[in-house]
Amino acid sequence: MRIKKGDTVEILSGNDKGKKGEVLEVIPKSEKILVKGVNVRKKHVKPRKQGEEGGIIQTEVAINVSKANVVCPKCNKATKVGYIIENDEKVRVCKKCGAKLK
Repeated sequence: MRIKKGDTVEILSGNDKGKKGEVLEVIPKSEKILVKGVNVRKKHVKPRKQGEEGGIIQTEVAINVSKANVVCPKCNKATKVGYIIENDEKVRVCKKCGAKLK
């Protein structure tokens, strides 16, 4: 997968189109990512232990990787990720400006 944990991504489609957020988790098996502040759902939680509070909490739900693009730190635009080989290592680069991505 071209998106890694800790990347800043911009959402391309859906209700959160245009929002930017940090990737919290990557799930390669189902090709999904969890982005902070994107695709937020409300969940009703019952108290499980004595003294624990129940209520309605908000949680982020995973979205498909194809709905997000990495934001380049140099040009600050959503871009596709390319690869170059440098010193026998594969390095991710911005397709628009050629800057290295962490």
